[in-house]
Amino acid sequence: MSRLVLGPFNRVEGDLEVTLDIDGGRIRSARVNSPLYRGFEQILAGKDPRDALVFVPRICGICSVSQSAAAAAALRDAMGIRPPPNGERAASLVLATENLADHFTHFYLFFMADFAREAYAGRRWFDAAQARFKAVKGSAAADALPARAAFLQMMGLLAGKWPHSLSLQPGGSARAISSADKIRLFALLSEFRSWLERRLFGDRLEVIAALDSAQALDNWQAARAPASSDFRLFLEIADDLQLQDLGRASDLFISNGAYTVDQAALFARGRWQLGEQHARPLDPASITEDAHSAWMADNLPLHPHRGQTLPDADKADAYTWCKAPRLDGAVAECGALARQLVDGHPLMRDLAVASGGNVRNRVIARLLEFARVIPAMEQWIREIQPGEPFCTQGTIPDEAESCGLVEAARGALGHWLVIRKGRIANYQIIAPTTWNFSPRDAGGTPGPLEQALAGIAIGEHERVPLAVQHVVRSFDPCMVCTVH
Repeated sequence: MSRLVLGPFNRVEGDLEVTLDIDGGRIRSARVNSPLYRGFEQILAGKDPRDALVFVPRICGICSVSQSAAAAAALRDAMGIRPPPNGERAASLVLATENLADHFTHFYLFFMADFAREAYAGRRWFDAAQARFKAVKGSAAADALPARAAFLQMMGLLAGKWPHSLSLQPGGSARAISSADKIRLFALLSEFRSWLERRLFGDRLEVIAALDSAQALDNWQAARAPASSDFRLFLEIADDLQLQDLGRASDLFISNGAYTVDQAALFARGRWQLGEQHARPLDPASITEDAHSAWMADNLPLHPHRGQTLPDADKADAYTWCKAPRLDGAVAECGALARQLVDGHPLMRDLAVASGGNVRNRVIARLLEFARVIPAMEQWIREIQPGEPFCTQGTIPDEAESCGLVEAARGALGHWLVIRKGRIANYQIIAPTTWNFSPRDAGGTPGPLEQALAGIAIGEHERVPLAVQHVVRSFDPCMVCTVH
């Protein structure tokens, strides 16, 4: 048996190292290391609870709004208040803008570039992939970056700036939207929709959202998708490389629910296990973090309200700064695929029943969210009533235990807050990549990525196996958030 250590990975947010044990030309086991310690939980201890709104966006520069939304939700839970209708819509628009921008960046700049590598020369789709997605030289970057920049102008109107906006508050949004703002938001969203329908899909978003089975997707690819569709090109690549057979993990999926407006979430909260017909409720009390393999002082699986972030860099047998979140002791995957499976979208359910969670299905789910979220954003803008309140005021209690659960682009994000004598006594964060890139727990069970890498064939002369890169990037990791 041989050992291969990979890292750092390019086109991944933050630092990542993966150790692979290889036997007989296949990965026998994997260990995933998040090598950068941050310590925001220690920074927050003793501070005024409202200070979290200033500090936690700095955890990450690409999903700072998600961290803001989770902190605001935790404070809202502690205060026992609810945003007004305008505030719910404005906050959902801010979070959706960041999440879709992340999806867009991942597909066009991080993920598809791997298929333009010379290792794939000779494949029937290679010339098209190289012309479109080759790093620096491909047409996609020059085409997509201006579209992304124009779309992110929405963040200026909605939140004042991005990243690290302070507009999201426990009671809603601090940035009121005027009638003129509504017109500008519609124009920007319409421009982005047009780009997606012209370049990504080559079809209307409503047609993509209505695809309800693997057969319907195949029929669309064969009969409706134009040759210029980037989604069609990905499906052709996925079919040829059999990406549905690559990167399967635990087949237990969780979602915190996303975009709540009028007490109804666009995407439901819950847990879904392959083989079950319906999703079940997600109980936050069933979440624990196991620090057995982390450079942390605690070993016992603890609920985040009781957990601590106490570094122990010399801990024996540890190999990462990331703890191991578990749901009722089980390994769970989160992300766009999990959101769509928990929500019960028929296309993703049909694909998952056939092949579980894998590289192809994760990417399809991510792109499907454009087709489902953009029309919802249009509706939220229509429903905003300028002149009506956008934020409810409240009082921070002296004693409280609360949590804020949201969906970042990469999946389930939770902030757990303990207030004692009006100050933060404990603040614990479980980010999406903490779930997906978690290490082994005390029982020796690998996390989702560690499971997804096991069994992959490794070529004799592959220094950094492409299959490994496809699996890693299919989760769209954010390593700077992972260690919280």
